[in-house]
Amino acid sequence: MNAISIAIKFIQDCGLFIYPSLLIMALGVSIAIERFIFLRRARSENRKLWEKVQPLLQGGQWKEVNSLAAKSDAAIGKLVHNGLARMQSSRKRDDIDAAMEEGMMEIVPRLEKRTHYIATFANVITLVGLLGTIMGLIKAFTAVAQVNPAEKAELLSASISIAMNNTAVALMVAIPFLLIHAFLQARTAEIVDGLEAAKISFLNVVQRLAPEGSVNRPATADSAGRPA
Repeated sequence: MNAISIAIKFIQDCGLFIYPSLLIMALGVSIAIERFIFLRRARSENRKLWEKVQPLLQGGQWKEVNSLAAKSDAAIGKLVHNGLARMQSSRKRDDIDAAMEEGMMEIVPRLEKRTHYIATFANVITLVGLLGTIMGLIKAFTAVAQVNPAEKAELLSASISIAMNNTAVALMVAIPFLLIHAFLQARTAEIVDGLEAAKISFLNVVQRLAPEGSVNRPATADSAGRPA
Protein backbone atom coordinates (compact mmCIF):
# COMPACT_ATOMS: atom_id res chain seq x y z
CA MET A 1 0.00 0.00 0.00
CA ASN A 2 1.27 3.45 -0.88
CA ALA A 3 1.05 6.50 1.38
CA ILE A 4 -2.19 7.77 -0.18
CA SER A 5 -3.96 4.44 0.32
CA ILE A 6 -2.80 4.27 3.93
CA ALA A 7 -4.04 7.83 4.57
CA ILE A 8 -7.43 7.06 2.99
CA LYS A 9 -7.84 3.89 5.06
CA PHE A 10 -6.78 5.76 8.19
CA ILE A 11 -9.45 8.40 7.60
CA GLN A 12 -12.10 5.80 6.83
CA ASP A 13 -11.32 3.98 10.07
CA CYS A 14 -11.97 7.14 12.12
CA GLY A 15 -15.69 7.05 11.50
CA LEU A 16 -18.07 10.01 11.25
CA PHE A 17 -16.15 12.22 13.68
CA ILE A 18 -13.33 12.64 11.16
CA TYR A 19 -15.50 14.92 9.02
CA PRO A 20 -15.88 17.78 11.53
CA SER A 21 -12.16 17.38 12.26
CA LEU A 22 -11.33 17.77 8.57
CA LEU A 23 -13.62 20.80 8.32
CA ILE A 24 -11.92 22.47 11.28
CA MET A 25 -8.52 21.67 9.80
CA ALA A 26 -9.48 23.23 6.45
CA LEU A 27 -10.76 26.40 8.13
CA GLY A 28 -7.67 26.71 10.29
CA VAL A 29 -5.27 26.23 7.39
CA SER A 30 -7.17 28.80 5.30
CA ILE A 31 -7.01 31.40 8.07
CA ALA A 32 -3.33 30.67 8.72
CA ILE A 33 -2.42 31.17 5.05
CA GLU A 34 -4.48 34.36 4.77
CA ARG A 35 -2.98 35.83 7.96
CA PHE A 36 0.57 34.92 6.94
CA ILE A 37 0.17 36.65 3.56
CA PHE A 38 -1.52 39.69 5.14
CA LEU A 39 1.14 40.16 7.82
CA ARG A 40 3.98 39.62 5.38
CA ARG A 41 2.56 42.24 3.02
CA ALA A 42 1.88 44.66 5.90
CA ARG A 43 5.45 44.32 7.15
CA SER A 44 6.89 44.87 3.67
CA GLU A 45 4.69 47.91 2.94
CA ASN A 46 5.50 49.52 6.30
CA ARG A 47 9.22 49.06 5.76
CA LYS A 48 9.15 50.47 2.21
CA LEU A 49 7.07 53.51 3.18
CA TRP A 50 9.18 54.30 6.24
CA GLU A 51 12.37 54.18 4.15
CA LYS A 52 10.85 56.91 1.95
CA VAL A 53 9.28 58.94 4.73
CA GLN A 54 12.11 59.01 7.27
CA PRO A 55 14.57 61.14 5.20
CA LEU A 56 11.77 63.59 4.39
CA LEU A 57 10.86 63.85 8.06
CA GLN A 58 14.47 64.54 8.99
CA GLY A 59 14.45 67.36 6.44
CA GLY A 60 11.19 68.80 7.73
CA GLN A 61 9.43 68.27 4.40
CA TRP A 62 5.98 67.87 5.91
CA LYS A 63 3.97 68.31 2.72
CA GLU A 64 5.89 65.60 0.91
CA VAL A 65 5.55 63.28 3.91
CA ASN A 66 1.82 63.94 4.14
CA SER A 67 1.40 63.26 0.42
CA LEU A 68 3.18 59.90 0.64
CA ALA A 69 1.29 58.90 3.79
CA ALA A 70 -2.11 59.83 2.35
CA LYS A 71 -1.54 57.82 -0.83
CA SER A 72 -0.24 54.69 0.93
CA ASP A 73 -2.35 51.86 2.33
CA ALA A 74 0.40 50.91 4.77
CA ALA A 75 -0.38 51.03 8.47
CA ILE A 76 2.52 53.35 9.14
CA GLY A 77 1.09 55.77 6.59
CA LYS A 78 -2.07 56.14 8.64
CA LEU A 79 -0.05 56.87 11.77
CA VAL A 80 2.00 59.56 10.06
CA HIS A 81 -1.06 61.07 8.40
CA ASN A 82 -2.88 61.27 11.75
CA GLY A 83 0.12 62.92 13.34
CA LEU A 84 0.46 65.52 10.59
CA ALA A 85 -3.28 66.22 10.68
CA ARG A 86 -3.10 66.96 14.41
CA MET A 87 -0.10 69.26 13.85
CA GLN A 88 -2.43 71.65 12.03
CA SER A 89 -4.18 72.44 15.30
CA SER A 90 -1.57 71.66 17.95
CA ARG A 91 2.17 71.13 18.20
CA LYS A 92 2.06 69.61 21.67
CA ARG A 93 3.74 66.22 21.80
CA ASP A 94 0.94 64.71 23.89
CA ASP A 95 -1.74 65.84 21.42
CA ILE A 96 0.12 64.44 18.42
CA ASP A 97 0.83 61.23 20.33
CA ALA A 98 -2.89 60.88 21.14
CA ALA A 99 -3.81 61.30 17.48
CA MET A 100 -1.31 58.66 16.41
CA GLU A 101 -2.49 56.35 19.19
CA GLU A 102 -6.00 56.57 17.72
CA GLY A 103 -4.55 55.24 14.50
CA MET A 104 -2.89 52.40 16.42
CA MET A 105 -6.27 51.46 17.91
CA GLU A 106 -7.58 50.95 14.36
CA ILE A 107 -4.50 49.22 13.01
CA VAL A 108 -3.79 46.63 15.74
CA PRO A 109 -7.22 44.90 15.54
CA ARG A 110 -6.73 44.47 11.79
CA LEU A 111 -3.33 42.88 12.38
CA GLU A 112 -4.73 40.52 15.03
CA LYS A 113 -7.93 39.74 13.11
CA ARG A 114 -8.88 36.03 12.98
CA THR A 115 -5.53 34.89 14.41
CA HIS A 116 -7.15 33.80 17.69
CA TYR A 117 -9.41 31.41 15.77
CA ILE A 118 -6.43 29.16 15.08
CA ALA A 119 -5.83 28.52 18.79
CA THR A 120 -9.57 28.00 19.26
CA PHE A 121 -9.64 25.46 16.43
CA ALA A 122 -6.70 23.63 18.01
CA ASN A 123 -8.67 23.23 21.25
CA VAL A 124 -11.92 22.33 19.50
CA ILE A 125 -10.41 19.69 17.25
CA THR A 126 -8.74 18.08 20.27
CA LEU A 127 -12.11 17.81 21.99
CA VAL A 128 -13.77 16.51 18.81
CA GLY A 129 -11.09 13.84 18.51
CA LEU A 130 -11.55 12.87 22.14
CA LEU A 131 -15.30 12.65 21.65
CA GLY A 132 -14.78 10.46 18.59
CA THR A 133 -12.51 8.18 20.61
CA ILE A 134 -15.02 7.85 23.45
CA MET A 135 -17.90 7.14 21.08
CA GLY A 136 -15.76 4.59 19.25
CA LEU A 137 -14.89 2.82 22.51
CA ILE A 138 -18.53 2.74 23.54
CA LYS A 139 -19.42 1.22 20.21
CA ALA A 140 -16.56 -1.27 20.49
CA PHE A 141 -17.51 -2.54 23.96
CA THR A 142 -21.15 -2.78 22.92
CA ALA A 143 -20.21 -4.89 19.90
CA VAL A 144 -17.84 -7.09 21.94
CA ALA A 145 -20.63 -7.95 24.36
CA GLN A 146 -22.57 -9.59 21.53
CA VAL A 147 -19.87 -11.82 19.98
CA ASN A 148 -18.36 -15.17 20.85
CA PRO A 149 -15.64 -15.17 23.57
CA ALA A 150 -13.07 -16.41 21.05
CA GLU A 151 -13.59 -13.32 18.88
CA LYS A 152 -13.70 -10.75 21.69
CA ALA A 153 -9.97 -10.09 21.98
CA GLU A 154 -9.45 -9.57 18.24
CA LEU A 155 -12.56 -7.43 17.81
CA LEU A 156 -11.78 -5.33 20.88
CA SER A 157 -8.21 -4.73 19.73
CA ALA A 158 -9.34 -3.64 16.26
CA SER A 159 -12.10 -1.41 17.64
CA ILE A 160 -9.81 0.34 20.11
CA SER A 161 -7.29 0.95 17.34
CA ILE A 162 -9.98 2.57 15.20
CA ALA A 163 -11.23 4.68 18.11
CA MET A 164 -7.74 5.97 18.89
CA ASN A 165 -7.34 7.17 15.31
CA ASN A 166 -9.62 10.09 16.17
CA THR A 167 -7.30 11.24 18.95
CA ALA A 168 -4.28 10.81 16.69
CA VAL A 169 -5.84 12.96 13.96
CA ALA A 170 -6.82 15.63 16.48
CA LEU A 171 -3.31 15.84 17.94
CA MET A 172 -1.66 15.87 14.51
CA VAL A 173 -3.73 18.96 13.66
CA ALA A 174 -3.83 20.69 17.06
CA ILE A 175 -0.06 20.73 17.65
CA PRO A 176 0.82 22.48 14.35
CA PHE A 177 -2.09 24.89 14.87
CA LEU A 178 -0.70 25.96 18.23
CA LEU A 179 2.74 26.50 16.70
CA ILE A 180 1.25 28.48 13.81
CA HIS A 181 -0.75 30.59 16.25
CA ALA A 182 2.39 31.39 18.24
CA PHE A 183 4.26 32.30 15.04
CA LEU A 184 1.51 34.64 13.82
CA GLN A 185 1.29 36.31 17.22
CA ALA A 186 5.04 36.87 17.22
CA ARG A 187 4.92 38.34 13.70
CA THR A 188 2.04 40.62 14.71
CA ALA A 189 3.89 41.79 17.81
CA GLU A 190 6.95 42.52 15.66
CA ILE A 191 4.89 44.74 13.34
CA VAL A 192 3.27 46.55 16.27
CA ASP A 193 6.68 47.17 17.85
CA GLY A 194 7.88 48.60 14.55
CA LEU A 195 4.91 50.96 14.42
CA GLU A 196 5.56 52.09 17.99
CA ALA A 197 9.20 52.76 17.15
CA ALA A 198 8.19 54.76 14.06
CA LYS A 199 5.70 56.76 16.13
CA ILE A 200 8.35 57.70 18.70
CA SER A 201 10.78 58.62 15.92
CA PHE A 202 8.13 60.82 14.32
CA LEU A 203 7.37 62.55 17.62
CA ASN A 204 11.06 63.19 18.27
CA VAL A 205 11.50 64.77 14.84
CA VAL A 206 8.42 66.94 15.30
CA GLN A 207 9.62 68.05 18.72
CA ARG A 208 13.01 68.98 17.27
CA LEU A 209 11.90 70.68 14.05
CA ALA A 210 8.45 71.98 14.97
CA PRO A 211 8.43 72.95 18.66
CA GLU A 212 5.23 73.73 20.54
CA GLY A 213 5.69 77.48 20.28
CA SER A 214 5.75 77.52 16.48
CA VAL A 215 2.89 78.54 14.20
CA ASN A 216 0.02 76.04 14.30
CA ARG A 217 0.36 74.69 10.79
CA PRO A 218 2.77 72.19 9.22
CA ALA A 219 6.05 73.83 8.31
CA THR A 220 7.05 73.89 4.67
CA ALA A 221 10.53 73.35 3.32
CA ASP A 222 12.48 75.99 1.46
CA SER A 223 14.55 75.31 -1.63
CA ALA A 224 17.41 74.00 0.49
CA GLY A 225 15.16 71.45 2.17
CA ARG A 226 15.17 73.29 5.51
CA PRO A 227 11.92 73.80 7.43
CA ALA A 228 10.53 77.31 6.97
